[in-house]
Amino acid sequence: MEQQSLFVHALKDPLTKEEAFRKLVSDYKERLYWHIRKLVLDHDDAHDVVQNTFIKVHLNIDKFRENSTLFTWMYRIATNEALNFINSKAAKMGLQNQEWVEAKAEGLTADSYFDGDQAALELQKLVARLPEKQRIVFNMKYFDDMPYEMISKVLDTSIGALKASYHHAVKKIKTELNDRL
Repeated sequence: MEQQSLFVHALKDPLTKEEAFRKLVSDYKERLYWHIRKLVLDHDDAHDVVQNTFIKVHLNIDKFRENSTLFTWMYRIATNEALNFINSKAAKMGLQNQEWVEAKAEGLTADSYFDGDQAALELQKLVARLPEKQRIVFNMKYFDDMPYEMISKVLDTSIGALKASYHHAVKKIKTELNDRL
């Protein structure tokens, strides 16, 4: 934690802020990209949301109080930016968020950056059908292998609620898969 404090100090110090921020982007852009990509499903959209996330981090680093890790704080910003992006895109198209996400999942094969096989595509379509909270928790737990404690801090939700959401998500996905066989 002491190393984080030194890094956060460098991010807040006008003399070292730009260099420290470049390191922050370099260290975390890929992890945040993949988290966001699983939420918005499209490479170009994920790239835009990552940029918005780092802009927010840069503009708000002075407000970071170190109540959590820097990564947890950035993950929360990234999650909120992704959800705001989905809200905005869905509203512009006159769709509910769920409809927009499902439509994006259906179009994944047209995304030249999607390199998954048929099983990965089917899983993404099933995950896209989950309610928003279950979808986010499933992505963070299953794909990112995040511990419940960290997910709890990112989403500001109890561990019990997260476990229930994950359990329901897995059950829905298994049921869908069994119905297809």
